[in-house]
Amino acid sequence: MFSKLKSSSISALFLLTYSLILAPWTCFFVMNQPIYLLEWNIINISSCTMTLTIILDMISLSFSNVVCLISGCVMLFSSSYMSHDPFLKRFIWLVMLFVLSMNMLVFISSLPAILLGWDGLGIVSFALVIYYQNMKSLGAGMLTVLANRIGDVMILISIGILVLQGHWIIVSMWDFHLSTYVVLTITIAAMTKSAQIPFSAWLPAAMAAPTPVSALVHSSTLVTAGVFLLIRFFPFLSQSSLFQPSLLFISVLTLLMAGIGANYENDLKKIIALSTLSQLGVMMMSLAMNMVYLSLFHLYTHALFKALLFLCAGMIIHNNLNGQDIRSMGLISSQAPVTVACLNIANLSLCGAPFLSGFYSKDLILETSLASPTSGLMVLLIFLATGMTAAYSLRLSFCSLWSNMKTPPLHAKAEKNLYVNWATTVLTLAAIVAGALFQSIFLPFSPEPFILPTMYKFLTIIVILLGLFLSATFWEADFFPKKMNKIKFFFTTMWFLAPTSAQPLTKLSMLLGTNLMKSVDQGWLEILGGQGAFASVSKGFVMNQKFQIKSFNFFILNMLFFVMMILLLMKI
Repeated sequence: MFSKLKSSSISALFLLTYSLILAPWTCFFVMNQPIYLLEWNIINISSCTMTLTIILDMISLSFSNVVCLISGCVMLFSSSYMSHDPFLKRFIWLVMLFVLSMNMLVFISSLPAILLGWDGLGIVSFALVIYYQNMKSLGAGMLTVLANRIGDVMILISIGILVLQGHWIIVSMWDFHLSTYVVLTITIAAMTKSAQIPFSAWLPAAMAAPTPVSALVHSSTLVTAGVFLLIRFFPFLSQSSLFQPSLLFISVLTLLMAGIGANYENDLKKIIALSTLSQLGVMMMSLAMNMVYLSLFHLYTHALFKALLFLCAGMIIHNNLNGQDIRSMGLISSQAPVTVACLNIANLSLCGAPFLSGFYSKDLILETSLASPTSGLMVLLIFLATGMTAAYSLRLSFCSLWSNMKTPPLHAKAEKNLYVNWATTVLTLAAIVAGALFQSIFLPFSPEPFILPTMYKFLTIIVILLGLFLSATFWEADFFPKKMNKIKFFFTTMWFLAPTSAQPLTKLSMLLGTNLMKSVDQGWLEILGGQGAFASVSKGFVMNQKFQIKSFNFFILNMLFFVMMILLLMKI
């Protein structure tokens, strides 16, 4: 056990040290704003060259820093959480491969080379989702990998179209006659990775993975890869007139769908996954409103408090005999006070409570959306979804942390674990302080200063308080009908996205496969294939044998007849 703990702790130490070393360089790049393109010439054959282009700028270095900080804390947490797993070393290698793929995606600026990181994320995430190898995780893994393959194909198509430009460097792209198709393919690729409608079903399904994987994959890495791709391509994508309105419509729909669905969900990890989906909608929405750096700002703050939320949820599930249903939990606040304190800080940050990290980015985005020339209906839906966030956060706390005890008392052994405490403490401090630190970095890049009326200024806080009030008033254990009805089924299945993403496609492929097997494998191939050929050759052999036997008999009869004729002639 010591060697297992040692291997995961060493990887955590390596990641945290890398993040610490990178921090001053990130500060230098933030203050001076240099951009370096390093081109490594791999091979020259005649006039053909193969190069690898690496980009060093504020975005790539800060993104890598945040990813490695969260990965280090998650690996530290895994030292305790996964200590009894017989395949811990395999898990560590997979997580480290995942972090490497993310860093490759961040630092490489050439589109074909980005596929190394992009495909790496998809393949390793599939291996991590099916880690427990039961029917549920295998089904979730297939849904995850098939949704991500759509994005991979779109990247390949865009690489093919960009051959007409003569290069694939992201920062040097320009408008040309097929640029609309490139915009479409890259946007769809980003939507599949960031689980926007209609590709949202895989994100809650991927909760079948171990909790440390959920904390890493669904907070700062896999799901943010799509947002990061759009941020990188934004100067080129924004030249298309259809890009921003269509992205705004899809992101607001995703935001609303995830917010309503989380209020009906009872699985603890799925509630947090739907909240991730909701915040991804916020990031995409801010990109659609031309707030590139505010989107990146929210991406960083969200990554920190969401990783903390997943780790705290993991400890609650671990101590609750691996039960994830919030209806079976209760009074955890008095049994695991440190975990619950960290969970509450992450939850308040998610809601946008003042002076926590989520407040600085979310409040700026919502205020800018009020000042921007956007449809009034869209702004109304955005604020409705913000109220939903506060409602499901309070419902989660009501059901699991402060309600009456419904199960036997937990053992508080995990509260005394150093690995867990260090991981949650680092992320809690980040969730409190990071917003104020990042604000000083990203404010110079925010849109032009604007003046809001006092009512608009307080609108975000009013909506959050209204969401909390409605949640406290209505969301009791017996408020919703116990039986499933059509409306409840519509909201719990993410507007029918969950069944339609899996069942029709599966049924179609199964029917097609069965019909092909019956008509081809068990039909025509029986006649024309190996077995048919064998049967016809065998039949030929049998007929040939029969013919030979008959011809031999005919020959013997002829000989007998000839001998008899000779004998008769001799007697005569």
